[in-house]
Amino acid sequence: MQRDDGGSWEERFLPRLTSEEIAKLPKDRALVVLPIGATEQHGSHLPIYTDTLIGEILLQAACDRLPEDAEIWFLPPIAFGKSNEHQTRPGTFSLSRATLEGVVLDLARSVRSSGFRRLLLFTTHGGNQDLLNMMARDIRIETGLMTFRLNGGDLYKGLSVFSEQEQALGIHGGAVETSLVMSAKPEWVRTDLLPSEFPNVADGEWFSFQKKTFAWLIDDVSSCGTCGDASQASIEHGWTILEYAARQLSQVLVAMACFDFPRHKPAVQNLEVP
Repeated sequence: MQRDDGGSWEERFLPRLTSEEIAKLPKDRALVVLPIGATEQHGSHLPIYTDTLIGEILLQAACDRLPEDAEIWFLPPIAFGKSNEHQTRPGTFSLSRATLEGVVLDLARSVRSSGFRRLLLFTTHGGNQDLLNMMARDIRIETGLMTFRLNGGDLYKGLSVFSEQEQALGIHGGAVETSLVMSAKPEWVRTDLLPSEFPNVADGEWFSFQKKTFAWLIDDVSSCGTCGDASQASIEHGWTILEYAARQLSQVLVAMACFDFPRHKPAVQNLEVP
C-alpha cells in the first residue's frame, strides 16, 4: 500500500498500531478491510502487480474521503490470488484454491479473535470472485463475523468513459486497468506496446463470455494475454475512474461499518393442544 506518504491512509493502517491499542479500539461500529489481489501476467504493457496495485490505489483514494470518526481499518493486501487461468504465461504467481481459502479463513479467525465484528473481503482480481463469494458465508458460519464481499470492478460499472465493447469485454489489461495504473504509476506502463484484442467468442443465450456460462483460460480467448483495447487508456481517464470509484467505495465502507442484522426473536409455532 501507499503508506510512505502518511496521511489518512497511515492513520487507518491497522498494523501500525500496537496490540494494546488494537484491544482498546471501539469495535461496535468498526470494519476491517482485507484487500485481495493477484500477481499475474497482464500482457506486454502492464506490470504483473496490476490487480493488487489497483486495489491499493482505490482504497487509498477512498480513505481520503472517509469521515474522520469512521472506524474503518485496513490490513496489508494479499498480493497473490487464484490465477491459474493465466498459469501458461510467464509472470503469473498463483495460489491454489485450497491455499487461498486457507489463508483468508485463517486471517478471518484472527480478525474475530482481535475482537472485531465486521470483515470486508475486497478483491480486484476477477479470478478470486467465485471462491470469495462462497467463503464469505463459511466465514460467517464459523466465526460469527458479519462478512462482506466487494469487487473493485463493480465500483465503476456505471461510468461510461470508453466504447460499449470495451465496457463489456475489456476485463483484463484493457482500457480501465491501463488507465488506473497510468494514474498511479505511469512509469510502469509500456505505452509503446498497448494491445487491442477482444475475446473471439460468440455470445449467445446459453453460451456467454460476459455471463461466465463456460469456463475459459486466457489462451482460449486471447493471443496476447489481454482482453480489451488498451489504446483507449490515458492518465486523465484513470483520474476520472478513480474519482468516481473512490466516491462510491467510501460510501460503501461507511455503510458496512454501521451494518447490523435486525434482532429477530426465534419463530414459535403455535400448536393446538387437543
